Amino acid sequence: MNAPIFANTIIIMKHHFLFGICLFFTVLCFGQNDYAKYVNPFIGTGGHGHTFPGPTVPFGMVQLSPDTRLKGWDGCSGYHYSDNVIYGFSHTHLSGTGCSDYGDILLMPTVGKPKFGNKQYASPFKKENEKASAGYYSVLLEKSKVKVELTATSRSGLHKYTFPKSTSANIILDLTHRDRVKQGEINFVGNTEITGKRISAAWANNQMLFYVIQFSKPFTKSGIVKANVVNESLKHDTGSLLKAFVSFNTEEGEVIYTRVGISAVSIENARKNLAEEQPEFDFEKVKNNAAFLWNNELNKINVESTDEESKQKFYTALYHCMISPNMYMDVDGSYRGRDFQIHQTPSFNYYTVFSLWDTYRALHPLLTLIDKDRTSDFVNTFIAQFEQGGRLPVWELSSCETDCMIGYHAIPVIAEAFMKDVKNFNQEKAYAAMKNSAMEDRNGLRSYKENGYIKFMGEGQNVSRTLEYAYDDWCIAMVAKKLGKTDDYLYFTKRALNYKNLFDPSTGFMRPKQDAFMSPFDPYRVDHNYTEGNAWQYSFYVPHDLSGQMNLLGGKEKLAAFLDSLFTTSSKLTGHSPPDITGMIGQYVHGNEPSHQIAYEYNYAGQPWKTQAMTRRIMNEMYHAAPDGLAGNEDCGQMSAWYVMSALGFYAVCPGGSQYAIGSPIFPTATIRLENQKQFTVKTNGSGAYIQAAQLNGKPYNKSYLEYSDINNGGVIEFKMGNEPNRNWGSGVSEVPVTKIGE
Repeated sequence: MNAPIFANTIIIMKHHFLFGICLFFTVLCFGQNDYAKYVNPFIGTGGHGHTFPGPTVPFGMVQLSPDTRLKGWDGCSGYHYSDNVIYGFSHTHLSGTGCSDYGDILLMPTVGKPKFGNKQYASPFKKENEKASAGYYSVLLEKSKVKVELTATSRSGLHKYTFPKSTSANIILDLTHRDRVKQGEINFVGNTEITGKRISAAWANNQMLFYVIQFSKPFTKSGIVKANVVNESLKHDTGSLLKAFVSFNTEEGEVIYTRVGISAVSIENARKNLAEEQPEFDFEKVKNNAAFLWNNELNKINVESTDEESKQKFYTALYHCMISPNMYMDVDGSYRGRDFQIHQTPSFNYYTVFSLWDTYRALHPLLTLIDKDRTSDFVNTFIAQFEQGGRLPVWELSSCETDCMIGYHAIPVIAEAFMKDVKNFNQEKAYAAMKNSAMEDRNGLRSYKENGYIKFMGEGQNVSRTLEYAYDDWCIAMVAKKLGKTDDYLYFTKRALNYKNLFDPSTGFMRPKQDAFMSPFDPYRVDHNYTEGNAWQYSFYVPHDLSGQMNLLGGKEKLAAFLDSLFTTSSKLTGHSPPDITGMIGQYVHGNEPSHQIAYEYNYAGQPWKTQAMTRRIMNEMYHAAPDGLAGNEDCGQMSAWYVMSALGFYAVCPGGSQYAIGSPIFPTATIRLENQKQFTVKTNGSGAYIQAAQLNGKPYNKSYLEYSDINNGGVIEFKMGNEPNRNWGSGVSEVPVTKIGE
């Protein structure tokens, strides 16, 4: 990698001087393995994965990808692998969400008289002519015979169009694509540039985006299309139904490059972003730099194996863990905040796209281990959003609070940062924001505070909300204790026990309650009392006090038997079944997040061999190196983060706590390269899913969990694996992980 590209890499990825030094030190000490070659961006684009195959860089603002589907559940990312028509290539996409949004600034090359209906300019394509890798995508459009190649920087996209010979080689710009446009703007600047804005509403109800498009060759003709009326003399227009085109004369095989800078702040800032990150039309340089950036991130975990498919699954999963949250700050440090005003900060990078109900479970605990610097940026972003908008984010997207999903799950992300040595954020401000979220009266909180649970009359998702609030309150209590706020610690610890108020001792399930439990009761029923699930899944959601839940059930053996029932009972569902409920083993639902910690709960019940068997089964059955290789939608990295951590052999059942439950590691060697310049290595000897024995730093290790300090201090844990369970390993009273509220 030459020096100019390396310097540009530091500018693109971080504007802190110290980050540049750390990046250089990482590369200098460890070198770069080419793990990007194992990334298959098509994994998750089929089935219900909802991922996209186009180029982006780690946590970048731009996700430049083909759009093959205009609507529908499986078109949320704009692309589905089963499709064979491309409508164009837009610059923003969501990775694996359950709602559609984005699809900004769609460009489409065509040949012949320009046409502007999306089905008119769309083109069929063949799968054999489509390729994707980390930071690169290409396809041949069958209608026009234009070869399209795409790559990206953090805040800009670069298109390479190879045209046939034509006197009418066109590039269509469609601002009406997907979301409802509230206001659009198109300006022709000379004969090589288009600028403008797009303010749209969908999931994010006021998404503001500004753009600058530059062409490597002057166009010979142009026009603006407004409400389907073409005006070739118009150079500027505004409105909600805007499209445009430019045309060129091309020779056979002639390449026209198009680079696009975006910003949430202004056209001027979009131009700054473009000038900083793409000062010239150099496709190979940008493409190679994107691959370098991906390798720099993927090299944070080094796995060694002769199983090439396992490495492809692992590094594609790690890649999906590093797509979002997305940079939302321009190169000059300015960004559009939650109050929709322009702010500037030199001290941290500001991000967007926080799918917190999903990602607090595994993605953020993973990033807290391997990316503390960026985690501090996330916490600083949360603080800024609280100061500007009066609330911590719930599901924030482009400065808009969608209020999608439940809980206040920015709190466990902040708690993880408090407990896992993340620096460079104001702890008092962060705590004030956490406490504010818990003391509001919205979303059932008034009932929760008054009754110790949310009554089901008039309050949807009451069981799920109560349980998730109780866990979040435990996180607040832990931070309060760390900060010496004794009164708050006791108050929120008491609230963290509210889950007990919904426990039905006659069935063992968490049930809806008014003053008495709702009757009749069907644990298989999916209805408004639970969030994308039923009583089976949510009755295992007490991550912060599993000891307390075991006591309610009657002991460890009762919890283990209850877990056995979950995995072996019928997979039938009654009532309304949302599309999220996929990847079922009995009533365990791996395709949706509320189940994700459950397989690890056997460890707490003293039967870790069952965790080992079940987590290995889930890894084998629910993840594949194929387009339909995810059991459910990716949800901004959560589905993949579960696999990454499980493949390493441990999982944070209770984010904000200090312990990781051990599962069934799959690689002969896996090394986490920590930011403190230490390494933690997981080794396995032998085959099979079951742990026979273990050593930590050369000494026998019989615990079925790891402490955070074990990992962060560096070292080696080595497992002897076998095909039959060793029921003695990790099952003793002092050998099992514990979450417990003592007061």
